[in-house]
Amino acid sequence: MTKLTTHGRYDYSAITNRPDYSWPGGKRLALYIGLNLEHFAFGERLGAELAPGGPQPDILNYAWRDYGNRVGAWRMRDMFDALDMPVSVLANSAMYDYAPDLMAAYSARGDEVVGHGRTNAERQSVLPEADEANLIAEATEVLTQANGTPPKGWLSPWIAESHATPDLLKAAGYGYTLNWAMDDQPVWMRTKHGPLLSIPYPQEANDIPSIVARKDGAQAFADMVRDNFDEMLEQSVHQPLVMGIALHPYLVGQPFRLRALRGVLQHICSHRDDIWLTQAGDIFDYCLSCDAIPKPD
Repeated sequence: MTKLTTHGRYDYSAITNRPDYSWPGGKRLALYIGLNLEHFAFGERLGAELAPGGPQPDILNYAWRDYGNRVGAWRMRDMFDALDMPVSVLANSAMYDYAPDLMAAYSARGDEVVGHGRTNAERQSVLPEADEANLIAEATEVLTQANGTPPKGWLSPWIAESHATPDLLKAAGYGYTLNWAMDDQPVWMRTKHGPLLSIPYPQEANDIPSIVARKDGAQAFADMVRDNFDEMLEQSVHQPLVMGIALHPYLVGQPFRLRALRGVLQHICSHRDDIWLTQAGDIFDYCLSCDAIPKPD
């Protein structure tokens, strides 16, 4: 029988047939916020669109996205402070040049900074391997200089990978990736340079697919996150799980969406004693020492 082409990064495994373990404190559900802080080139086409198809320079969509950095992300910082919620900041390295005070404000909270490419105005998947490696190196250097330590994790702009991306990330010193949305538990992946951890990053509890693609309303998105949380909290009795919430300030930082989002985050925080409210990097650190999460051969 002819076999399909495969990636070879991990083997199939049913979540119901894996070794059991718990998160710190005996918790069964780990939850983290993935806050995307992104910057876009002016007059180029790549980027989410409020009104699609306009000619360049596309003032409407560029300014709409820029609202997230100028207003939305600051309102969200105040909300996270009020709720005492940690955040994993998924940062384009261009943000340190464009909005350094915004990056400093999140770093001052103690939030983790995750590599998220140079800018969301480009995709690394279309680059020759040497150019992709250079992109990763450039972004990593900026984040390392700004924070004093290299980032542990990476999310590609647009979740775009070449066949070599996991190998390049591991070679560049990364410990985990958020690119692969194939599981509700962390999974060790194979690379040419050793294991790379895949930490679940949502493509459903994510404001871009919900709000931009499906045109969900503010409350519909909040309800989806709430139902996802409630269901996973129940499911976690049987298996330890990870839930990420992917947010973009130009979307959920809009006042009417922020109000709905605040409500569901308050609901999540009311279960603070039942969950491990954490950052993606802390999940990686825990998995490093957890023998129940098998590394690939």
